[in-house]
Amino acid sequence: MEFSRSFVLCGVVLISCLVFAASLSDTVFYDNFDENWDGRWIVSQSSDYGGKWKYEKSEGHEDYGLLVSEPAKKYGIAADLAEEVDPKDGTVVLQYNLRLQKGLECGGAYLKYLLPQAAGWTPSDFNNESPYSIMFGPDKCGSTNKVHFIFRHKNPTSGKYVEHHLKNPPMPVNDKLSHVYTAVIYPNNTLKLLIDGEEKKTADLLSSDFEPTVIPPEFIPDPEDKKPEDWDDRAKIPDPEASKPDDWDEEAPREIEDLEAEKPEGWLDDEPDEVDDVDAVKPEDWNDEEDGEWEPPKIINPKCEEAPGCGEWTRPTKKNPAYKGKWKAPFIDNPAYQGIWAPKQIPNPEYFVLDKPNLEPIAAIGIEIWTMQDGILFDNILVAHDEAVAAEYRETTWKPKFDVEKEKEAAEVKLDDSEKASAVDGIKGKVFEVLHKIAELQFLSKYKSQIDELLAKGEENATVTLSILATIPILLLTLFYSLIFGKKKKSAPVVSEEAIKKDDPVVPDDAGANKEEAVEEETQEQAGEIEGEEAPAAVRRRTRRDT
Repeated sequence: MEFSRSFVLCGVVLISCLVFAASLSDTVFYDNFDENWDGRWIVSQSSDYGGKWKYEKSEGHEDYGLLVSEPAKKYGIAADLAEEVDPKDGTVVLQYNLRLQKGLECGGAYLKYLLPQAAGWTPSDFNNESPYSIMFGPDKCGSTNKVHFIFRHKNPTSGKYVEHHLKNPPMPVNDKLSHVYTAVIYPNNTLKLLIDGEEKKTADLLSSDFEPTVIPPEFIPDPEDKKPEDWDDRAKIPDPEASKPDDWDEEAPREIEDLEAEKPEGWLDDEPDEVDDVDAVKPEDWNDEEDGEWEPPKIINPKCEEAPGCGEWTRPTKKNPAYKGKWKAPFIDNPAYQGIWAPKQIPNPEYFVLDKPNLEPIAAIGIEIWTMQDGILFDNILVAHDEAVAAEYRETTWKPKFDVEKEKEAAEVKLDDSEKASAVDGIKGKVFEVLHKIAELQFLSKYKSQIDELLAKGEENATVTLSILATIPILLLTLFYSLIFGKKKKSAPVVSEEAIKKDDPVVPDDAGANKEEAVEEETQEQAGEIEGEEAPAAVRRRTRRDT
């Protein structure tokens, strides 16, 4: 039994080793920058490429990468592959991690997969003219904002290299988190682009998905074919048999004087439009000998501003109903029309047919970019033959970092929201403190209980709070108005009861009425104070006896 278990364990270990070995065999190039890149990557010594590469940690991680350290610079660096990769031999997977720690407004963050150095380049003089097989990755500046996929293809007939650009490529992720870009090229000419493991674009290398297409047109316009001098491509011509009508007056003007117009009443014929400014004063530093004789500036004639117009009145013009302009013959179909001329088509000398594109071999990886932003970090650069290898690296290297960054970002957003809420609560507390003090004012005493109730609801309910805050300007305006204009006029002199009885004895029915009137007057006076308006003077109401 013990032997059986040991046998199974050994089998599992053996299989794991075989799987690991297979994975390594499928990996052509991989650099996780756990160790300083100096020695593996060679910086371009070309004079245009002065940007400094650094070996730096990704912000918030202990993980290192290849960092673009300065803005507004050109950068060039390259590393050789241990062995050449021929995309024609099978599946090729290109993948790398990219973090734009300061965003990307204008610049590139792509990789170039370079031809063997026998094609005419060296790492020390690596530049934008160095021959590459594939260019892949984000590029953003102005209207450009895309993940490039460009491959150079040699025309087997002409021997010329042509760059073929993927049409309608996906847009890069423009935040400050780590992302992983993957391109998979299959033996059946299919290209698949992924961002963070999610498929974003699929294309056929030999189709119209690329501009220009790999296979050129079979026929082209003959460059030596010329348009005959007697070729008539006019679809319409003036009617040669048409003639100008006898009553057609080409000399008639477009506009004529309006004889029905009359000079407006009050028009000042003898007044100029402008007059001297009588209030103007000659500047003290004016020198007649150097500056010439001083004249007051002109201003619009004040009399003309009140009148319909000044100066000599002339009749306005109007459209001439007899105007026809220069006569032209009408157009008719051209009986000699031969159509739009085009050069004849000839067989394209550069035409070819193939089943698979002749993608050039990859012998090195280069980063050749110009960027206005620093803080661009490259990491986990991979060239492999198996998609599963790329997926495994995404899960083990990119995903953990991305999850940490995402959690940190969410925490920062939550903290920011919390700080904003605290700030709002602080303002809210001060506002309600002021409102409670306003509620203590004497002239609002009758409504204090209602105001206190409303403020209590506002402090508990955000919707009510907004309503209360919206009414603050109105309350303050009312308070200001009450303080400035709310004083009562002096009441009319109070007449003593003895005088009233003497002049106008009150019968029992009148006594009750007078008491009600006094209460009503007092109520009106109080209401006048609350509304901030002048309360009417106390005037004795006429009794029934007065009527």
